[in-house]
Amino acid sequence: MELHSIIVNATVITVDESNRIIMDGAVAFKNGVITYVGATPEELELYDEVIDGRHRYVLPGLINTHGHVGMSLLRGYADDLPLQTWLKEKIWPWEARFTDEHVRWGTGLSLIEMIRTGTTTFVDMYDHNEAIAGIVAPSGMRAALCCGMIGSGDPGVQDRKLADAVSFAKDWHRQANGRISVMLAPHAPYTCTPHFISQIIDKAAQLQLPVHTHMSETNWEVELNVQQYGCRPVAHLHKLGMFERSALVAHAVHLTEEEIDLLAECNVRVSHNVVSNLKLASGVAPVPQMLARGISVSLGTDSSVSNNNLNLFEELKLAAIVHKGTTYDPLAVPAETALRMATRNGADGVFQSDSIGSIEIGKQADLIMIDAGKANFQPAHNPVSHVVYAANGLDVTDTIVAGKFLMRKGELMTLDEERMIYEANRMVRQLMNEDRPAHSK
Repeated sequence: MELHSIIVNATVITVDESNRIIMDGAVAFKNGVITYVGATPEELELYDEVIDGRHRYVLPGLINTHGHVGMSLLRGYADDLPLQTWLKEKIWPWEARFTDEHVRWGTGLSLIEMIRTGTTTFVDMYDHNEAIAGIVAPSGMRAALCCGMIGSGDPGVQDRKLADAVSFAKDWHRQANGRISVMLAPHAPYTCTPHFISQIIDKAAQLQLPVHTHMSETNWEVELNVQQYGCRPVAHLHKLGMFERSALVAHAVHLTEEEIDLLAECNVRVSHNVVSNLKLASGVAPVPQMLARGISVSLGTDSSVSNNNLNLFEELKLAAIVHKGTTYDPLAVPAETALRMATRNGADGVFQSDSIGSIEIGKQADLIMIDAGKANFQPAHNPVSHVVYAANGLDVTDTIVAGKFLMRKGELMTLDEERMIYEANRMVRQLMNEDRPAHSK
């Protein structure tokens, strides 16, 4: 029987509708669900486990709404290149050689990084998804997994990829006690034929699954879409029926005012990948305009190859700051809005806003604790300001998903960090040895 646990004496940042901050607050949970939020009660005998949250902030786990966890094996391999050069000449040739084993250990490395820096839920679009799900399940993390389908040529290849994605969805959707969900994911309008995208959308409708894709990341792909199909990516995907489904798009950097209105009208969720977009010189998404239209904008890291880490606190701070600079408006993305993007909007982006994203009774106990006793949190004027502008992911001491500690007082509880690091480096050495001439081995 699971313990009825309570965290006491903490500063609780609920990120609920009223944005409550509870000083000397408490959060209780049992069977993975939050049972109490409020002031630290005087009577604690009702609880099996009392956790001292003194000098700690407690807040909802962060939600990373776009990434490619298996790519961590290529971190630092190719930097400072335009997106298409980076993909076609550096990344895709290496990825073509990945096996399930490569992706398994690359995923393990990514999960450790996310757990250590306070991410409790993530969206992933990649290949070798059985290997990914196979390590996510025992890790205790919550994930929305997608088979990233590239299909611009052979119809037979498209059929196989879609069949594999459907099989994966049937096997894994709502598995691991509901922690793993599945979306269907055409990679992008410029890597998939219109017919293939339509097939994916139809299958998503049959399976009642959301869809996820890259969209309008660079000027190049927008212009290519116009050349190929006579319209920009937003109109193109709308014509194909993608926005009739529950849809999450990554990037959305290059948008017109009319396109923003259409995304708002269709309730399309957007994952803002500010660090990756800046590093690849793709541009800065018009986030203030999207937020003003009521679009649910969340935060994503993209991969640790284009970022080069999965520390969502960096996205959180930069999302609050960069738009102030581009709009000359200090109120463009206030701290409270940025924190909501990393939590409540993230929950909306994975279509689970009823169960995660804020600290409320009845929601899943997906929580993180931050060491607010450190110098960078002093003086304690404004906890939300400190989380957004002063905190770093490495200030996280505890990560909890569905009431289970994945990290406790800085110690990982579900994954063997030393093993994951060793195996990831072994995979890279294997790939590099394959690149060497036989006489040099």
